Amino acid sequence: MTGPADDLDRIMAVMQAAFDPAYGEAWTRRQVEDALILGNCHHRLIAPNGQPPAPGEAACGFFLSRTGFEEEELLLLAVIPSARGQGLGRKLLDRFAADAKTRAAQQLFLEMRRDNPAGALYRSFGFVAVGERLNYYKTPDGSRLDAVTFSYQLK
Repeated sequence: MTGPADDLDRIMAVMQAAFDPAYGEAWTRRQVEDALILGNCHHRLIAPNGQPPAPGEAACGFFLSRTGFEEEELLLLAVIPSARGQGLGRKLLDRFAADAKTRAAQQLFLEMRRDNPAGALYRSFGFVAVGERLNYYKTPDGSRLDAVTFSYQLK
């Protein structure tokens, strides 16, 4: 696993607080752990002050990404509700882009449900919708939701 062992606990705490269970978007602990074991998945945590949390300090946000040939995909990004609106999501995106550049990525991708409020953040960062998947996501109640794929060209 990349990063300190307690990072998994901090990621899961943020995910539990940040993701609405009605959409079924949160990953299980096993899914996150398996991703972190892979050499091509990366993560960052953020504290309320916008810096990485100190050892043992709770995180209020994180991202998880996957590197591919000349591209990087944002798998998850979350900020706990009480810390939203303070620019932490933007700081995580800045870090995601900077980290991806160090791995020679030229393009960033992400996919989300169509009505996800985070779309405003991604668009303000410069992500552009490049595709859609109708009825792609299935919620716990059986509803189907459309997905939108976004791309961002690194400079």
